[in-house]
Amino acid sequence: MKKLTTTFIMGLLLSFNQAYAQDFNKKFGELFSKGDTIGQLQLLQKWEKAKNDDPELYVAYFNYYVNKSKKELITLGNTPKGEIVFQIMDKDSTVKEPVGYIYDETYYDKEFLGKGLTFIDKGIERYPSRLDMRFGKVYVFGLIKDYAKFTDEIIKTIDYSAKIDNKWVWTENTPVEDPEKFLLSTVQKYVLQIYNTEDDTLLDNMKAIAEAVLKQNPNHVESLSNLSIVYMLKKEYDKALEALLKAEKIDGKDYIVLSNIAQAYKLKGKCQKAIKYYEKVLKYGDDQSKEYAKQQIELLKKMEK
Repeated sequence: MKKLTTTFIMGLLLSFNQAYAQDFNKKFGELFSKGDTIGQLQLLQKWEKAKNDDPELYVAYFNYYVNKSKKELITLGNTPKGEIVFQIMDKDSTVKEPVGYIYDETYYDKEFLGKGLTFIDKGIERYPSRLDMRFGKVYVFGLIKDYAKFTDEIIKTIDYSAKIDNKWVWTENTPVEDPEKFLLSTVQKYVLQIYNTEDDTLLDNMKAIAEAVLKQNPNHVESLSNLSIVYMLKKEYDKALEALLKAEKIDGKDYIVLSNIAQAYKLKGKCQKAIKYYEKVLKYGDDQSKEYAKQQIELLKKMEK
């Protein structure tokens, strides 16, 4: 009877603590949406004293400091950034081009950002299976364009995923649905973010991420395709084809892979092989890729004459 009573009391305490933590998290969300930074900090300090082992506390501190680190300046210059830009025109109405611009420029205070990263690092150390914490950290490195750390954190996450057999959890320790698919699709978005910088010095970052994925999942078509793009941009066409032809064996109807194979052969000057693969794109591609394939086939045929 005593064991039953003890278990019952422990259950009540656990439920009470969970409800208490959820109340803190809900209140923080309300204060955050209002932009009440004083209220947020007061709540965080109270929360930390009451339940400093709550994983949501680390996420809340991280969000507080990252948001506090964000600063905006009104800038006068010649390289406009952001969505709102005002043109400064010359007094001489015959001059049509702006002589300058006024625009908002965002930067992040290193001290506050550092505090936020310290909290999320502590959270990851204590709760390493919290994928939201890891992705939050990656997101911030993307914001400040620190692509070395951005890439490093992505690779750490991929490597740890293999150790835990993809058993990830999210906010309030909720299991991630189809965790491997979710992880890889998000990583693919991060790779696209790097690619869209159009910075060739970051090609090795793309390559490192693709290789990290392929180490755990050798048949991941998107990573094989990413690897091939890196090699093509480096003009290493044979290496690009090696990755692409492997991807084709895994999924012979992937029109992106087929189109990339055609492009690689085209760049190598192998017109007939390029045409062969563009014809496959005509068979399996969407409307846009089919139209592009038609144009390329016509161009390649002219090149052969």
